[in-house]
Amino acid sequence: MITPMLFIGLAAGIALAAVMTLLFGVYTIGPTERGVLTTFGRAPRLNSSVGDDPELGPLLTPEELPRYNFPLIHVVKPGGPYFKWPWQRLYRIDMTIQTTDIIWDPDVEQSSIEAVTKDNLTISLTGQIRWKPCERNLYGYLFGVSRPRAHVMGYFISVLRDRIATFHSQAGDVSVDGISINDLRKNLSSINQFMEVSCKKTAARYGIELEAALITTIDPPADVDDALASINTTQNQVAAAISQARADADQKLTMAEQAVQIARNMADADAAPILELGRTLEQIYSQGGQAALDSYIRNALLPLREKASQTVITP
Repeated sequence: MITPMLFIGLAAGIALAAVMTLLFGVYTIGPTERGVLTTFGRAPRLNSSVGDDPELGPLLTPEELPRYNFPLIHVVKPGGPYFKWPWQRLYRIDMTIQTTDIIWDPDVEQSSIEAVTKDNLTISLTGQIRWKPCERNLYGYLFGVSRPRAHVMGYFISVLRDRIATFHSQAGDVSVDGISINDLRKNLSSINQFMEVSCKKTAARYGIELEAALITTIDPPADVDDALASINTTQNQVAAAISQARADADQKLTMAEQAVQIARNMADADAAPILELGRTLEQIYSQGGQAALDSYIRNALLPLREKASQTVITP
């Protein structure tokens, strides 16, 4: 038999449960968030998987596909209010771009990443990666691996070390006993681009999209760095001397060209009266014949004869 006190207790319990359900069962998703709602630990699946996705599927090789063929799941979009039952759990995922130092390791404290070049030189690298969760593969991000950021960092470092180990000096780069450190430093942008392309498959593997790779410093051992500094100083001095010699040669060539032009102008100036006289004589001959030409020459010689007579007569 239900007593009044028991009835009141049951009613109070039901009311409290209803209030708690309303208080903790209603939720919203922010504009930079996505949500995944699980029921008894299971996320609602769609009728496809990573291998069926047109963007993620081609990123995996046939050997990788069986291991990383995660199911695609329903994602709660920004908005609300939404409701969940007490036996359901909400996972909120921050979708903003995040930055992580490449030296980050959950198990090891370190100040740089070491890598070995193709000529067996151990170098130190620092930098960052920019990443964000892949909305198309939130199952891989939440449930595929236990620590997706640690996995993607490990994958990134392994690809980076392989790239450093196979990188070789190009023609014209200075090296010390085959050390290609200068070439690595000069090609930081191409190395970063290579890393961005090579790590695109992390979206399919771990549910993390790599936005940018920013390797900022590459440092060799101290003794090698001193030798490289000396070589770079000498190289700069040689380059400066070559530039000065080229500038002097260009200046002398310009001066020679100007001198040739001046001589050509003076020759043209000296030749101009003679050429004009020739054209005048040709015109006189064509219009009056030999008689007109002889008359012109006789008249032209009169001033010269007068000066000659004055020169002879005057003591």
